[in-house]
Amino acid sequence: MDPRVVAAFARHGNLMTRRQALAAGVSVIQIDDWVRRGHWVSARRGVYATAAFWESLDQRRELPLYLSRAASLAMRKPHVRSHDSAALELGMQILKPHPLLVHVTRPGVVGSRTEHGVKHHKAPYRLDQVTTVDGWPVLDAARTAADIAREHGYVRGVVAFDSALRAGATRGDLVRAIEPMRCWPGVTQVRAAEDLADIRSMNVAESLGKILVTELGFGRPEPQFGLSDGTREVWCDLRLGRHFFEIDGAVKYVPVSEGGFAEDPGKALWEEKLRQDFVTGFKTGVSRIVWGDFWGDRRKEALRRLTREYLDTRARFGDSIADLEPYRIRRPPPFAA
Repeated sequence: MDPRVVAAFARHGNLMTRRQALAAGVSVIQIDDWVRRGHWVSARRGVYATAAFWESLDQRRELPLYLSRAASLAMRKPHVRSHDSAALELGMQILKPHPLLVHVTRPGVVGSRTEHGVKHHKAPYRLDQVTTVDGWPVLDAARTAADIAREHGYVRGVVAFDSALRAGATRGDLVRAIEPMRCWPGVTQVRAAEDLADIRSMNVAESLGKILVTELGFGRPEPQFGLSDGTREVWCDLRLGRHFFEIDGAVKYVPVSEGGFAEDPGKALWEEKLRQDFVTGFKTGVSRIVWGDFWGDRRKEALRRLTREYLDTRARFGDSIADLEPYRIRRPPPFAA
């Protein structure tokens, strides 16, 4: 490919409109020929990427991000990307819906319509809620989380609000983002999701675990409870009374060579056993939650099991953690920095 064309793609962030290609000296015949021969990919009508770049994209995050960017480039009316599309651009961890639409917001009265995989939201926003990522204007993390909660409901909203806090939004930012929505449809679930949000929920699975444990009906769990005897330090994902809930994943015990995190699976499993022995040595209980426990019939079974295990711990050791105070770590966990 002509080096000038390669440079033009680089200048435009690996996506180039038909107009930009023509300005770079590529003829209409060349554009159509390169698309037909598979050298270029039509990411959106009138928006192109090189086939080599397109095929290099990660399917789970990068491809949806660039499809969103391509849709934005193809639009003529002023807009900012919002909702799930803004979250992708901001690097927020969200629970993506299926199908994953491109979301754009335009000033105007509240309302929406969906065309060709793009959902257009006509909703007011403040200029200070617009931020720029790599030259792309999107709504900020706080407003994005509120929009996701209103669009997709409580569960995805909690995940998004937790992510917004980890991304640097303050509690005040969240409140200010929600305040203008007081008469908008779905605002009740937005407020409920924001209320459960906590920066200490470190990822999507921990956010979902927090929701699940809250549904037990025994109170709100505390994320990231640390214990130390002066020689060993352990952080537990969620605490309710004297019972801990650990969000577990098989990937921790799968070899790196097979796509997991474990350099030595046997050692990882042994370390986890020693870790649980340390925690239960303080007269506490431990439950394990895996990804499948969040969904469908497995969720109902998990709620019954977790209730039984929590009540057993309470019956044996009570609820007070006063005796744990000398061993409690008050500073934030090191992995939260």
